[in-house]
Amino acid sequence: MCDWKERTALLLGEDKVKTLESNHVLIMGLGGVGAYAAEQIARAGIGEMTIVDGDTIHPSNRNRQLLALQSTEGKGKARLMEQRLLDINPALKTHSIQAYLTEEAIEDLLEQEYDYVVDAIDTLAPKVHLIYHCLDKGYKIVSSMGAGGKIDPSEVQIADISKSYNDNLARMLRKRLHKKGVYSGVKVVFSSEIIDKSAIILVEGEANKKTTVGTLSYMPAIFGNFMASVVIRDLVD
Repeated sequence: MCDWKERTALLLGEDKVKTLESNHVLIMGLGGVGAYAAEQIARAGIGEMTIVDGDTIHPSNRNRQLLALQSTEGKGKARLMEQRLLDINPALKTHSIQAYLTEEAIEDLLEQEYDYVVDAIDTLAPKVHLIYHCLDKGYKIVSSMGAGGKIDPSEVQIADISKSYNDNLARMLRKRLHKKGVYSGVKVVFSSEIIDKSAIILVEGEANKKTTVGTLSYMPAIFGNFMASVVIRDLVD
């Protein structure tokens, strides 16, 4: 076994490390939450990852996103993430997709086999589509709710989506999924902290975005780490 995994093996045992090495995880979205989730899953020793994001690094990302540096502004998140993951584990089998996926493309992507799907998409329609089709195919999935406007790490929770509360994204997502006959069966990471409305501003002229919510550096990272913990623990259990 490679030396870099020896402490993981000390905690989990070599058999579970080998289990992780044989698994394939799909990460949808590599922003404030998804990039942290992807990195921690890679550091745990997962064997194969497909990572998807169509966005590039913007200056406003630098307060919270793992990949956002002055030197990376304007660069594609998927390619940057792939390079970082391979620098952690050169043996990792990676598939990076630098694109915004249509609903049809999401369905095509899910024709591949995955042991777990991480939903870090922040736009409602593709999020609903991804979750619905993952459930339809029987894929395990963990979905991130809103990290914006949250300050208190102790309010972050892991629960079934039916148990989520005080989260506007979760509320809208539940409503859309109910129309498709889905009421439970999706693990989510959410915060029960109530958002201060003064931290939200309306925006104009941006596709798929009506508001901007204030964020702090550590909250998206905490959400991403919680999501990674769900994936890793479920796979080794």
